[in-house]
Amino acid sequence: MKKYMALATALCLALSLAACGGSTSSSSAAASSAPASSAAASSEAASGTASSEAAAGELTTVVSGKLTMSTNAAFPPYEMTTDDGSFEGIDVEIAGAIADKLGLELQIDDMDFDAALLAVQQGKSDMVMAGVTVNDERLAVMDFSDSYATGIQVVIVPEDSDIASIDDLAGKKIGTQRGTTGYLYCSDTPENGGFGEDAVVAYDDGLTAVRALLNGQVDCVVIDNAPAQSFVESNPGLKILDTEFAVEDYAIGVNKGNTALLDAINAALAELTEDGTVQSIIDKYIPAE
Repeated sequence: MKKYMALATALCLALSLAACGGSTSSSSAAASSAPASSAAASSEAASGTASSEAAAGELTTVVSGKLTMSTNAAFPPYEMTTDDGSFEGIDVEIAGAIADKLGLELQIDDMDFDAALLAVQQGKSDMVMAGVTVNDERLAVMDFSDSYATGIQVVIVPEDSDIASIDDLAGKKIGTQRGTTGYLYCSDTPENGGFGEDAVVAYDDGLTAVRALLNGQVDCVVIDNAPAQSFVESNPGLKILDTEFAVEDYAIGVNKGNTALLDAINAALAELTEDGTVQSIIDKYIPAE
């Protein structure tokens, strides 16, 4: 999901941003920040919240009193659906902390990745968080916050695969998640460093792509490292190639020209980064090795 890199490091450059519909489900949750560890920290947190709310000003949101986030909750550990149907993950908790800073209630709308991007463009959601990275096509149709996390594109293969490097992907059937930069990199033309649309099979989510790999329908799957690690741990017989070809920064997408909301999100995000909340959320789901 992700931004363009030089051809020396990226698989290929994206040419277009696809958009498609999908079924949706919603969940509302009151967000809260992590408690401060001292009286001084508590005072700073209260001051930060007041600052964020001031930056928010008179925000107009899709649903009054709520911050609506569109996502694709099949991208662990950034967004996942729990057994009881609620949502969890890095993006979910960061979004909840931002909503809390802005004095709003977080509402999450789950849908296909392409539909999540389109929802912001059509004014059906306030922001999209789904491991989204910035590229020129997305910048043309929406605005983005400052980065809050970093992702790496990797390749999943069977343990006995003859694929040992990115160069070995030529002539192989590549599985990806529809609309992500992994898909865009791989489906680009060979002249631009890609493998062509005929070489790529796009699936609605990463898990479906991995299942296709296990069933022998594709030779590999190109996806972000964090979900790749989760999929490999849950599916014996798979491994991740010891190489990375794209390092990408994740950001929050908002409707083009909605500077009031973008400024408010950036102000809240800066405070949450400064007080360590963002890093603590990331460390919760991706422990340092």
